[in-house]
Amino acid sequence: MLLALTRPVSPSLVDCQLTHLARQPIDFARAAAEHAEYERRLAGLGASVRRLPAEPTLPDAAFIEDTAVVVDDLAVITRPGAESRRPETATVAAQLAEHRTIVSIEPPGTLDGGDVLVVDREVYVGRSTRTNDSGIEQLRRALEPLGFRITVIPVTRCLHLKSAVTRVAERTLLLNPAWIAADAFSAYAQVTVDPSEPAAANAVALGGSILHSSQHRRTRARLETAGLSVIPVPMTELAKAEAGITCCSIIFEVS
Repeated sequence: MLLALTRPVSPSLVDCQLTHLARQPIDFARAAAEHAEYERRLAGLGASVRRLPAEPTLPDAAFIEDTAVVVDDLAVITRPGAESRRPETATVAAQLAEHRTIVSIEPPGTLDGGDVLVVDREVYVGRSTRTNDSGIEQLRRALEPLGFRITVIPVTRCLHLKSAVTRVAERTLLLNPAWIAADAFSAYAQVTVDPSEPAAANAVALGGSILHSSQHRRTRARLETAGLSVIPVPMTELAKAEAGITCCSIIFEVS
């Protein structure tokens, strides 16, 4: 069974962390509706959605992906690069402890889950403003004994590695070559975003389909031309908080 952990949008979302975007007004009700639609789509594609308790004082709490990296029988609890986000990890760790052995990133390491792309036994880790060398080395020590290989990718033009590249099929990646070095992923087939939609490389592959932000119509057409089934999900308000499709869940197998 696939379990998808989510968390409600915080009413303090307007105070979210921002790195590459200018702050804009965010319609909380609309953001919450977008998130609810996202959860419905996850369920429709076969995931069992488990919503964690709300964290109304933590603006970025809905972007739960950044709090953990889950593989096989192990969950790595991150230490987010933004200090204000570190309280988000406790409830996630408690939930994941029901299903996985837990290890945690310790100071001075920082690691955001959005910087970690797992493709089979390959783990690509973005060295970004949120993820530092110590965090990467701790992740390496946790995962390499399990047979994973770590590759570090510099990330300078966007928030997270998965802002620029995500997996959309077994051996196919969606990426923005203006934000990330495409040759680092030469072993895979690639669909590139439409240049007018630089933030369109973030997607969730699930149940034979792809969840993709509905505002990125031109990139969606490219995915469909590549023979992929795309389900558009509204993300207009959540995107103002520098969020992507993958940010809003942690999806993993449970027995």
